[in-house]
Amino acid sequence: MKVANAIAKAMKAEGVEILFAYPVNPLIEAAAQEDIRTIIVRQERTGLHMADAYSRINSGDKIGVFCMQHGPGAENAFGGVAQAFSESVPILVIPAGYPRRLAHYFPNFNSTQNMRQITKWAEPLTMGRAIPEVMRRAFFQLRNGRPGPVLIEVPLDVWNEDVPDSWVYTKSFAAKSGPDPRDVAEVARILAAADRPVIYAGQGVHYAKAWAELRTLAETWNIPVTTSIEGKSAFPENHPLSLGSGGRANPSTVKQFLADSDVIFGVGCSFALTAFGVAMPAGKTLIHATLDAMDFNKDVPARYGLIGDVGLTLGALIAEMSRLDRTKAEARKSVPAKISELRNAWLESWAPKLRSENSPINPYRVLAELNALVNKDKTIITHDAGSPRDQITPFWQCTAPLTYIGWGKTTQLGYGLGLAMGAKLARPDHLCINVWGDAAIGFTGMDLETAARERIPILSILFNNFSMAIEIPIMPVSQQKYGSTNISGHYADMAKAFGCYAERIADPKDIVTALQRGIAATERGQPALLEFITEKEIEISS
Repeated sequence: MKVANAIAKAMKAEGVEILFAYPVNPLIEAAAQEDIRTIIVRQERTGLHMADAYSRINSGDKIGVFCMQHGPGAENAFGGVAQAFSESVPILVIPAGYPRRLAHYFPNFNSTQNMRQITKWAEPLTMGRAIPEVMRRAFFQLRNGRPGPVLIEVPLDVWNEDVPDSWVYTKSFAAKSGPDPRDVAEVARILAAADRPVIYAGQGVHYAKAWAELRTLAETWNIPVTTSIEGKSAFPENHPLSLGSGGRANPSTVKQFLADSDVIFGVGCSFALTAFGVAMPAGKTLIHATLDAMDFNKDVPARYGLIGDVGLTLGALIAEMSRLDRTKAEARKSVPAKISELRNAWLESWAPKLRSENSPINPYRVLAELNALVNKDKTIITHDAGSPRDQITPFWQCTAPLTYIGWGKTTQLGYGLGLAMGAKLARPDHLCINVWGDAAIGFTGMDLETAARERIPILSILFNNFSMAIEIPIMPVSQQKYGSTNISGHYADMAKAFGCYAERIADPKDIVTALQRGIAATERGQPALLEFITEKEIEISS
């Protein structure tokens, strides 16, 4: 058996169903021989984004895999790997490498060396007979501990080497650990005695599939819940105890309750300081429950900590708190009414934008109509960087787990398209949507052709204001002299040329019917791009 075939067989044994790729890489043919579907993209970064979403929507149970050419292919892939690393997403990256005799000198790009700082694990395959141990390490790293990209670089002169015929691949498994019972008891007492606790849930809840445990803790103890952008949809946002979610932009309920809190319980989150996350107010008692101790007291000072799988942690905490006095919880029975009052006032203050009849169209009006139109339990939505992220995160209401792909620790433009396509492949029965702007489509828009060619029927919502609008206030001179924030294009025509259903919408009266036509196109199996001509909206709910 040759190396390429051995890797493909290991992938098959691990349940890999799709290989995202860009030629030339021998694994593409080997995977096809194993009936692993190969999806060829127009640029490496989009393929990595698709693998990223595929892993996320499957909570890491099924792993997204991407392979590419040595040299320029690996160089082009760098950004996609870095994005997955920043968001702690388990993907397997298998670049070809220069032959061993050429792998370690200028100017050849060595993926193992250059991507070591943006991967959880990176190593080269140095000989065919090492494939059993290398693949074992790779998949155990993917399935255990903090999620993150794993890279195996295969030099060109290794692909056709022999692997021992006696090798039989054994599927990897995930081993979980829980927190120290003494720590659980201490945290339980603190949380039960809190007057105004708030739960801040991150994407660790998604990977642990601990949605029911989170809801049980919140409901039993009348604790309001907010989430990070990555954790959005971990708690139903139509629940009376939901504060909503956001980062740079968020509902007023989030900051109000965090500001008024005495204890903040962060679970499955990193508390990483980022301009695109919600800041934790000073002077609060912070409890931090996370899988990776590296995050403890890295960005914010936590008084108490629980290390372990989120599901095991919440389960242990619920059990421990069941023996404690619930007086404080009973005193919080009015919390849902307060949340509702604050939310309604906040929404009313935004009504002029959410119901705007202006032309050019206000993007908030489009999002409000979309939010009311779709079946939330069967819709997965994601955003792109910049205005689309800040406009959608506060106002989109998630009702089911894994129906929102949030991100923001790094903000590469063009990420959302690949995420929506990867989500659709993971959940073919869901409506999968990406919301982006005219700047983002300039980065990855060619991969609308991939969606059409590979029969991936997503709905792409594009806000075109012919400008990088949020940059106008910080680039006044260059804009005045040289028009530096101006951009242009007829993206609906471009999408039609690629084989997508597409239309351009300029009248707010046409928003709902256009959305219905776009959704209908996806139900027929055709990707759709709806290009809304929008005003230069830069106000956010901050």
